[in-house]
Amino acid sequence: MAFDGSMIIAGAAVRGAAGTVRAIDPASGAELAPPFGLASAGDVERACTLADAAFDAYRATSLDERAAFLEAIAQEILDLGPQLIERAMQESGLPQARLEGERGRTVGQLRLFAKVVRDGHFLGATLDGALPDRVPARPDLRLCKIGLGPVAVFGASNFPLAFSVGGGDTASALAAGCPVVVKAHNAHLGTSELVARAIARALASCQLPAGVFSMVIGEGRSVGQQLVAHPAIKAVGFTGSRQGGMALVRVANGRHEPIPVYAEMSSVNPVFMLPHALAADGGQLAQGFVDSLTMGAGQFCTNPGMVLAIAGADTDRFFAAAAAALQAKAGATMLTPGIHQAYQGGVATLDALQGVSRLAAGQAGAGSCAATAALYACDALTYMATPALEDEVFGPCSLLVRCHDQAEMLQVAQRLEGQLTATVHALPADQALAARLLPVLERKAGRILFNGFPTGVEVAHAMVHGGPFPSTSDSRSTSVGAGAIDRFLRPVCYQNVPAALLPPALADANPLGLTRMQDGVPSAP
Repeated sequence: MAFDGSMIIAGAAVRGAAGTVRAIDPASGAELAPPFGLASAGDVERACTLADAAFDAYRATSLDERAAFLEAIAQEILDLGPQLIERAMQESGLPQARLEGERGRTVGQLRLFAKVVRDGHFLGATLDGALPDRVPARPDLRLCKIGLGPVAVFGASNFPLAFSVGGGDTASALAAGCPVVVKAHNAHLGTSELVARAIARALASCQLPAGVFSMVIGEGRSVGQQLVAHPAIKAVGFTGSRQGGMALVRVANGRHEPIPVYAEMSSVNPVFMLPHALAADGGQLAQGFVDSLTMGAGQFCTNPGMVLAIAGADTDRFFAAAAAALQAKAGATMLTPGIHQAYQGGVATLDALQGVSRLAAGQAGAGSCAATAALYACDALTYMATPALEDEVFGPCSLLVRCHDQAEMLQVAQRLEGQLTATVHALPADQALAARLLPVLERKAGRILFNGFPTGVEVAHAMVHGGPFPSTSDSRSTSVGAGAIDRFLRPVCYQNVPAALLPPALADANPLGLTRMQDGVPSAP
């Protein structure tokens, strides 16, 4: 189960010949062995071509075969044992418990999609029988969904496992019947190779076409852009910065055949503290907010980067309690030097803005990538007049916005950009204001939560991890939960197709045992 600096192309280890790159220990700044070979243009071409060649055979596998493959990947990842966690700790600076939890989430995602595949509901099987006596006559019409084709997946920096090589984008694309070509994130190359080898072993044990999975490594943008531009690729899954996501969107839209890019990008995840909730327990809310803000050095896409409250004594006490809680937080190592540098730049920008004051700073940490938590405050008029305050500062930094009254809070809410989440803390006495906020937030966010904090995204059927731009490039989808499979599917209508040629999901005998729509009515198996 060792790694040696290889890519995995169509199930085989390949040493890229376009130079080398090393992962970095962010706690010490030291380069980690081994050097990893970078993909050449030929490596990317081969991975995409083999994925294309494998598509028809892979999508023709039975639902049980596909589900068994996902379960085999999950088991192979578990079988990596401590080595996977140890390498991920070295490359990310994240603690063991966090990474063990993330491994559990990764395995859970794969097993969830195995269940989704076996259930078969994702196929959307729909039958409208022929009406030969109607004028005009209606033909026999049947619909089900098929995979789009090979999918390019980009590993994320902040989740070495759950949003990486074997993460949610890979799991949902494979579940949809789509081969996957992953571009590993250079922040965790050893972790990525270990997981890629696990997937390759699962591929071989399930006797599936080798081109179903590949992983390439590249520096800069060239390999990623080549991957997205390749005509075999039919969709893209990405988690990262707005700059990176939009660069891929431009490449995808500039192709002869434009393709969808499902990019999760930036979000400040506003938290609305309503008056009665603050009056009842402002101190506990302040501690919960700061704990959420600083979790994992603030490197969650659902980090609460903005809090809004109405001016008054209770809000003043909340601000003071939040500042005190933040001052007690130790500095934490960020994932990469680049992320740390960007965080420092974001904090410096806030320090320089007129009308914005620094309320508190956390304790300094050790090491070159240690982030000191920061808390800022301004009034709503300053926020609305300062476009720079809308930008996400990725890390343990948040802005407290004091609104003059309910009308001003609603005005700020209406001006917000698209968000992954919006949170409301409210008691029954706040319901009138909450009822006015809710329809605004429905237009702004993919997930609205009450009386909690947004960090922590449950992998479930009802989860939405997405939202209007710029939180994502496509607000109609989710990257977490069972619904993520829909991103990589498209409907096909079969009109008067002979029974012997119909896919199993649409056969009269219903061999898959699906609940189907029959002439507009749900039909049990």
